[in-house]
Parts: sequence; C-alpha cells; structure tokens
Amino acid sequence: MHINSHFAVGIIFSSILNYFFNFSLFEYFLIVLLSFICDFDVLFSQFAKNHNHRMLISHSIIPSFFIIVIGVITNWPALFFSGIAYSTHIVIDTFDWGTNFFYFQKKQVGLKLLISKEEFNNLPKYLAKYKKPESFFDEKYYSSKICLGIEVILFVLMVIFMIIFAFQYIFLIFIYFIFLCFHLYRHFRLTRTESSD
Repeated sequence: MHINSHFAVGIIFSSILNYFFNFSLFEYFLIVLLSFICDFDVLFSQFAKNHNHRMLISHSIIPSFFIIVIGVITNWPALFFSGIAYSTHIVIDTFDWGTNFFYFQKKQVGLKLLISKEEFNNLPKYLAKYKKPESFFDEKYYSSKICLGIEVILFVLMVIFMIIFAFQYIFLIFIYFIFLCFHLYRHFRLTRTESSD
C-alpha cells in the first residue's frame, strides 16, 4: 500500500480515538506519523536484503512492540495507540508484497496478493524485463483495481472521519496530497521511461 493510504488509515484511526481521548495536535499527529513513518526506511534500502526496504527491522513488528510497551509503562494513551498504528501498517503491508514481519527469520511473509508465487521465487527474471526494476511493482500496483479502489475508499473515509471526529485537525489532510502527488509523479515517470525507445 502506498504511503498516502497508510496516512489515510492513520487519520481514520486517530480521528476515531480523538472522539474518546480529545488528543492535542501533537498527540493526534504522533499517531498519524507512526502510521506511515516506517515507509521512510526506503532511504536505507541499500542496507536491506535484496535492497528491499521491507526486509529492514523497521518493517517488522518489533518497533511497534517497544512503542506499545513504553506507552503502557508511561500510561500515555497517545504513545500506546501510536504503537498500534505502527503495527497496523506492518500488518497491512503483508497483504500486497509481504514484509519481514518477525525480522529475525529474514523472510518476507504475508499473503503477497500483488505477486504470484512464480514471480516472487524468480523475481530477478521478472525485474530484468523492465528498464527500471521498480516499474514491475509500479505496474502491478496500478493495474490492480482492488488497490486503486481501496485508495479511493480510504480517502473518502479519511475525510468523513476527520470531519466527524477531528475537524479541528482537518488542515493535516494536505499531507495526504503531498504523498499522493509523489506516487503519481513516480508512476508517470516510470511509465514514460518504460514506453520510451
């Protein structure tokens, strides 16, 4: 799932919780931030197995476990729910491409609905068909009507839940569009590269 969708999930989750806890802006944004922050580990993908950022410890359940424990010890609901938001991201990522859920086994686990077993087991062969390897993943994602439908549904739900439960933080939605523009720009750039002679 793209970072804008993880952001939308974070907004939905934080907005519902805001109804019960009346979070400050810092607390509200902390939960939202931890719903997508682990995707920035892409900046360190050169240190990951096969340069796959989802193989890093940041894409395992371990960081969220520590955040939840610290939230319980400090009796700070916002930190506890931030850990839950982080773990939700990791669980969601098991559905599309899979993630290194437990970290120590160094194995990508999950349903991996966007990639067949054949493609997953022979990935270098499939990546070699493209000018840029990331085009394989981009094409799979954008050709999935389910993924695109989920993105639309999450956006609508994000707006609805924000208006109902956290209208005072509605201005944070602009971050969604920054992430969306990033992914769309990347998609059109990769499409152009693959179609050029």
